[in-house]
Amino acid sequence: MPQDLRYYLTRFNRKERFFLVGWSLGNARFKLSAPFRRIIEETLGLPVPIEAFAAMDYHLDWIYASVSLARGSDPTGVHDNSAGLITGTQEDIDLLVAFQAESAWQIVMIEVKGVTRWTNKQTASKARRLGQIFGRRGDRWQGIRPHFVLASPTEPTKLDCKGWPTWMVRKSGRPHWMKMEIPSGLIRSTRCDEQGRVTAKGKHWKVVGR
Repeated sequence: MPQDLRYYLTRFNRKERFFLVGWSLGNARFKLSAPFRRIIEETLGLPVPIEAFAAMDYHLDWIYASVSLARGSDPTGVHDNSAGLITGTQEDIDLLVAFQAESAWQIVMIEVKGVTRWTNKQTASKARRLGQIFGRRGDRWQGIRPHFVLASPTEPTKLDCKGWPTWMVRKSGRPHWMKMEIPSGLIRSTRCDEQGRVTAKGKHWKVVGR
């Protein structure tokens, strides 16, 4: 019976977008670039091997099920869900990276915002669920260490991280963060009235900055 975490992470990875992006870019295995692996290493102090598992839009349900099965749950059995850890929702992690280092499986969960901003409601919900999956101190599962990282053009300074599991924040109480470059000059379309005033009920549209 397979007990390797990567085995289960791979089997649960059912996002069509993952296969489309890998296929269209000639990178079906979602192999991380050397510069990106170095950024993770600089952020978390962990060497990321070239063979690290990576997937996008990875459901939190899948993470919990993968970890549970890799730690001995029967893959053919029926499991108690009275704690509600399998929610049946689409809540996910933007980019999941998993690899073995320092005698443990390292699970790096990266949340990305490029042209929008995080909200306390959104991050609090994710922090609550990740705390349920990995424990308040991240030590629920032997041999598995979780990490949480934000990536954006500028570092968020107004997020309320109080109450987050301790493993999700640095000693300063702020989350780990990686700078993500976004092209300048991006634009978007929006509905407006005939005077150009933005309104959802407008019968006109115009272009504005991002």
